[in-house]
Amino acid sequence: MKAFLGAVLALIVICVGANLALTNAGFSSADMTSDSNVRLGD
Repeated sequence: MKAFLGAVLALIVICVGANLALTNAGFSSADMTSDSNVRLGD
């Protein structure tokens, strides 16, 4: 049971860390496909 709880905790930590890293990486589709001719909402 300890191993299962440790694995679940590790999974949560990895998922949250990956989400934060990918959010801050700047690779969103809006950043990658927009240029000066495209108006995006403020």
